[in-house]
Amino acid sequence: MAKRQRFTTEFKREAVRLWKSSGRPAAVVARELGLRRNHLYKWQNELETYGEAAFPGKGGRAHSTDELTRLRRENARLREERDILKKAAMYFAKESP
Repeated sequence: MAKRQRFTTEFKREAVRLWKSSGRPAAVVARELGLRRNHLYKWQNELETYGEAAFPGKGGRAHSTDELTRLRRENARLREERDILKKAAMYFAKESP
């Protein structure tokens, strides 16, 4: 399976600027930069929509998503520990006279 390409924020901004300032078709500029034409359209749309806040991070999942995943794993582990302790308490309660 091919690894996904990741582009820096600066590269994305510069690619869109180059495309817009050159007056050439997106397909030609994309081919020169070694990427797909739809990347340029997507990046342009993000820049127009979010301005300076476009392209946060370095790609991949957002930090909040990573934290949410970590918390869900921790929650599952804690529930499992709780269930084990409940079963142990029931076992020892049966044995006591």
